[in-house]
Amino acid sequence: MKIGILGGGQLGRMLIQEGLKYDDEWFTLDPAADAPCSTISGFTQGRFDEFETVFNFGKGKDVVSIEIEHVDVDALYELKASGIRVCPSPEIIQIIQQKILQKKFYQKHNIPSPDFQIIQQKSEADFPLPFVQKMNTGGYDGKGVQVIRTEDDLHKLWNVPSVLEALVDIEKELSIIVAIGEDGETKTFPVTEMVADPKLNLLDFNICPANISDDVEKQIAEITAQFTKAASSAGLFAIELFLDKEGKVWVNETAPRLHNSGHQTQEGNANSQFEQLCRILKNVPLADTDATGYSGMLNLVGDENHSGKVKYEGLEEVMKLPQTYVHLYGKTSTKPGRKMGHINVLADSREELLEKLIRIKSMVKVTSV
Repeated sequence: MKIGILGGGQLGRMLIQEGLKYDDEWFTLDPAADAPCSTISGFTQGRFDEFETVFNFGKGKDVVSIEIEHVDVDALYELKASGIRVCPSPEIIQIIQQKILQKKFYQKHNIPSPDFQIIQQKSEADFPLPFVQKMNTGGYDGKGVQVIRTEDDLHKLWNVPSVLEALVDIEKELSIIVAIGEDGETKTFPVTEMVADPKLNLLDFNICPANISDDVEKQIAEITAQFTKAASSAGLFAIELFLDKEGKVWVNETAPRLHNSGHQTQEGNANSQFEQLCRILKNVPLADTDATGYSGMLNLVGDENHSGKVKYEGLEEVMKLPQTYVHLYGKTSTKPGRKMGHINVLADSREELLEKLIRIKSMVKVTSV
């Protein structure tokens, strides 16, 4: 098959690394000449948010998918109309890439999500404090999201179309990744617990399986089933969730693609999220997702005081540790907060896993030459 991916970042790179064991041709489109996928795929340098570029890239492919949602969806509709398979569907990508449409989607399908107000400009804001402002488009990795806690914070509101969302009193941040085949077959990975870096608003650790009750597991299973039915599309989806202090689960947002909260599946599960998406795109039976034990992931992000050619400090010592796996993304330059790689860890208990992750975090630093 000829498989085209819009976006050439680390998610695409790890997908292709997994997919190279099959006899398929991989093609990627990305604006950066040195994108992580540029050396391991049929690479086209160009913008994935331009109609003509996306349409021309997709022509002649058997299937077109994404590793980032900020793409030109009109071109995907046109490719689909011309007989090219687009996965996930342009319809669900369009809903998810706009926070306003995404919130209305949850509301329409009775998927529990925090109360909200939609505004086109900041003068329309009339929502109980505290709340979260989410820009309608363009946000990712903590960008395009801010918390408004007090009257004094209101001057910070962005004057753009946004969702204002009730601030949840969070006990845990959770994620579940669901795979949906073209024939409707579904498989989920075990629920993962996410620990964020409060400074960068980026994912710091993944811990799998999450330490949650049977009732919370049941709520998440119901949400996943509701979403799967409503999405009506093949694809791999990461549903990010909040567990509040009262024990209720809320959907934060959904990504229609591979996700940072699924990286530990590379060594922690019988098959990874990358293998699963390969199978969805190839339209073959989905893979077994059973966990092999406790697994976790630590993001490697650029140190706040460094920009330029990347240098990794402490990696050799980390590589001496048992059941520890380094994944670098092929990015030659670093900057503060940039995701440069991750480290997966396996353990026999949650306590051992956390101990190893915290230890490794203290050992490694992403700096510049």
